[in-house]
Amino acid sequence: MADGSESARAQSAPASVNGAPPGGAAAPSPEDAYLERRTLRRGSAGPLLLTGLGVAYVVSGDFSGWNFGLAEGGFGGLAIAALLMGLMYACMVFALAELAAILPTAGGGYGFARRALGPWGGFLTGTAILIEYVLAPAAISIFIGDYVESLGLFGLESGWPVYLACFAIFIGIHLWGVGEALRFSLVVTAIAVAALLIFAVGAFTDFDADSLNNIPVDHSAFGAGSWLPFGLLGIWSAFPFGMWFFLGVEGVPLAAEETRDPARTLPKAMAWSMGILLLLALVTFLAATGARGPGAVQDAGNPLVEALQPGGKATVLSRIVNYAGLAGLVASFFSLIFAGSRQLFALSRAGYLPRFLSLTSSRKAPFLGLLVPGAIGFALAAWTGDGARMLNTAVFGATISYALMSLSHIVLRRREPGLERPYRTPGGTVTSSIAFVLACSALVATFLVDKDAAFIALGVYAVALAYFAFYSRHRLVAAAPEEEFAALAEAEAELSRD
Repeated sequence: MADGSESARAQSAPASVNGAPPGGAAAPSPEDAYLERRTLRRGSAGPLLLTGLGVAYVVSGDFSGWNFGLAEGGFGGLAIAALLMGLMYACMVFALAELAAILPTAGGGYGFARRALGPWGGFLTGTAILIEYVLAPAAISIFIGDYVESLGLFGLESGWPVYLACFAIFIGIHLWGVGEALRFSLVVTAIAVAALLIFAVGAFTDFDADSLNNIPVDHSAFGAGSWLPFGLLGIWSAFPFGMWFFLGVEGVPLAAEETRDPARTLPKAMAWSMGILLLLALVTFLAATGARGPGAVQDAGNPLVEALQPGGKATVLSRIVNYAGLAGLVASFFSLIFAGSRQLFALSRAGYLPRFLSLTSSRKAPFLGLLVPGAIGFALAAWTGDGARMLNTAVFGATISYALMSLSHIVLRRREPGLERPYRTPGGTVTSSIAFVLACSALVATFLVDKDAAFIALGVYAVALAYFAFYSRHRLVAAAPEEEFAALAEAEAELSRD
């Protein structure tokens, strides 16, 4: 394996991520040399850029995708599902804010689970996150292609040249540097958010509460009625689509090593991001369904545009929203590439995945962590062209990680109550327990919507677990910060037993 001899030496006694030789004169240790080649640019992100990153992960979900849940649960079913999923994300974000303040590293959820649930728990969590952040950009590149074609931009048609351009251009910006990348993301996200608010103002002028129950009722469904046309089961089936208003916000901690004062900045940025997303979800959902009724937008690829076009006639406002939808897709695509590269970087640096994938460039960008997932994403997009299937697979991976991250918060609170916590989750384990239960419910709901996507994700999981079981778990790098953090816990526990 590349980097093999250097990495093997790095498995010796733990060393600080920023460790320096005493007096600055001695040669760096093998552990320091290993980590020096795997260093991100520190202090590049403050509260504003991180808040923008949190919103950017998600904003494309406001423009499309969520509306397909209307066909599963109707207005009432999707409304309740979105409310419960919003509660799940809010509880999880508060729990992750505490964990991110304790362990501010690029490992994010993998690092939290590694300390709470051991190497297997860490790998299971990190792999689930990686499935989400590799497949979601591939799916969104297909949606971008569809928008480019529908808008008639540059004379291009949806297909592999559009997907290739997306990956090449936006990965190139990431390779330029994290500060530049996050600033670009903030600008595009601000355009998308402004357009959502403009859309809501325009759509609310045509709001009609009587049209909210215009989906025919399936009287054979238990509990069916005008507000729940598909009954109580429809609420559960709509869970994955209610997630689209928030999917990805949990990725903010992945920027921890590139954040100024992460223990203070990360909790603040995560709370702001979640607040903005809750507001956008509320106004988008009500405005889009109230303008023409759920029946008119439930199958639309661009529901916001459809809500503004009675009779299919384009208006100035609908054209603005159509272009803004493309901006929202670009923002989410761009930010999800960032998240996937940082999760891959952390897992590779610690030896869970091939170590050469964590090497960083002179600009402190994990270049292989960007290029390899990008190549996989482009290949999947060009080969399948099935964005919905890939996004459903990503949702399945996401729900597994949510359950494990929430469980990690519960375990650490109970096992290590004296652990220094610069930020504490309001409600403690009650909050993370709510997130855990709802995440498990959402995981089961994915089988109700797309069994094939769920089994595809399980197949990827099986291959990854075989690699870990038979190879990488015997070659972990003790000097990696997440492994050091876990080793410290084990040492403290052994001292307390003595």
